[in-house]
Amino acid sequence: MNSEDGKSDIEKPRPERPVAVDPSNEAIHEDLFNVSDGDAVLAKKMALLNAALDDIGMTWYHWKLFCLNGFGYAVDSLLIVCQTVAQPQVELQYPRADRIRGISVASSVGLFVGAVFWGMGADIIGRRVAFNTSLFVCAIFVVIAGAMPSYLSFAAMVAIYSAGSGGNYVLDATTLHEFLPRKMAFLTTVMAVWWGVGYTVTGLFAWVYMSKFSCARADTCEYANNKGWRYLHYTAGSLVIVCALLRLAVTKMEHTPKWLLTQGRDREVILVLNKIASSNERVHSLTLEQLEGLGVVQDDYKRAKHIPRRTFQHIVGLFKTKKLAYSTTLLFFLWILIGIANPLYAVFRPYYLKTRGYMPGETASIYITWRNYAIANICGLVGPFLTWPLLNSRYVGRRGTLAIGALLTMIFLFAYTQVVTADQNFAISCVISAVENMLFGSLYGITPELLPTASRGTGYGLAVAINRICNVIASLIGSYANVETTAPLFVCASFYGGMVIVSMMLPFESDTHTPVGYIAGGGSDSHQRNEPVT
Repeated sequence: MNSEDGKSDIEKPRPERPVAVDPSNEAIHEDLFNVSDGDAVLAKKMALLNAALDDIGMTWYHWKLFCLNGFGYAVDSLLIVCQTVAQPQVELQYPRADRIRGISVASSVGLFVGAVFWGMGADIIGRRVAFNTSLFVCAIFVVIAGAMPSYLSFAAMVAIYSAGSGGNYVLDATTLHEFLPRKMAFLTTVMAVWWGVGYTVTGLFAWVYMSKFSCARADTCEYANNKGWRYLHYTAGSLVIVCALLRLAVTKMEHTPKWLLTQGRDREVILVLNKIASSNERVHSLTLEQLEGLGVVQDDYKRAKHIPRRTFQHIVGLFKTKKLAYSTTLLFFLWILIGIANPLYAVFRPYYLKTRGYMPGETASIYITWRNYAIANICGLVGPFLTWPLLNSRYVGRRGTLAIGALLTMIFLFAYTQVVTADQNFAISCVISAVENMLFGSLYGITPELLPTASRGTGYGLAVAINRICNVIASLIGSYANVETTAPLFVCASFYGGMVIVSMMLPFESDTHTPVGYIAGGGSDSHQRNEPVT
């Protein structure tokens, strides 16, 4: 990697600036990193790397990542909408004797496989491969799904394209988080606005296609009058292809410097930092000599030569201390609760709309049903922005924002059980869409912050995998429960209430204003800032 003056980027001189953290300061080391299981070298190197990222600050490269990584969020929600709105129409066209909603189950199984594969693989082979390939896998099979001639074949395609997207927001949040300066860490939460974009765009297409090209009854439903769900998949697949191509064309994705540091690849860390700094007319003070002078990081992961053993080492890394184990367990429990609660509301939302979207004695038209569905999804765009002013608030913070999102969702889900008119249904659906995305944004943002860098992909992948298992359970519950009653909504609301309690039990408050050397789980009190290096 050479510049025009013939010098390699790693050799180019930089202005002499004081290093933001003295790596020999043992007080800082013990305060911030004393649970890194004795790897003082990695701890001190990570402190210097965080200082360098702060030196560079927020650049155009970071904003491009915010958008390109956001495509993964958008594709995830886009595909959820596709299979959700297609499910009732596919069931009308291809009636089955069993009651299991196979499309929902197929989606959850695919997302589970994707989360495990892409999430855990990211800690072993790096974040870049998944970033560049996952969307192409999605795009191909989304288009194919629209042409499927049977229920089983369509469910199979749903499983495959869901596997392609399963690890998207795991990798997207992780990658962005590991490039950001500390003061901009809140963007991993705000990035959930892209999740709302996916819902909105697909909801608008569903409004157009499903209202005009959908059959109403099984006895009259056939290929000719039920093409809406097919058109939706063709269009969505085309959009995903565009997103995948933009990821390759707009910027070259680099391995994150924090992941490289955990792998002992100090030279590449400096190359990546220098490239970002020089291309954006910024400077930083970190040198290869400083990193190498601190020694070599522990190679526990690399000593385990076989992938299963390396994966096991990354899992162990999530539970190295009592407090970290407690934090990780609570984090996983949050994903369990939302994994059961959300599908009972979101996956079966079309059924709620069809049975609740009416005036007394008057059934809502298909056009009005899907129009309201699209507008409710647009309201979801508001959610992540509601979290913005709360995240760095001294009295609210990450945990408080997460709890507020869960509490508001619970309140309005309980309110939804009282809906008796189309206007009430529409209004409360819009509010739920906003506050639920507020909750999701908070959860997506806090998850990478509470996981150690070396095991972040594995931890996030496990959280999502557990979530998907719960999705399957919820789908089976929905298959045999009466979804036309308010009972599923009471269950959902109760689980969201549980999330309020668990959120406030988290032992660490991620704080973007901690001293240099910021690590996941750092709180405002010095005795709390002692979690693994991030």
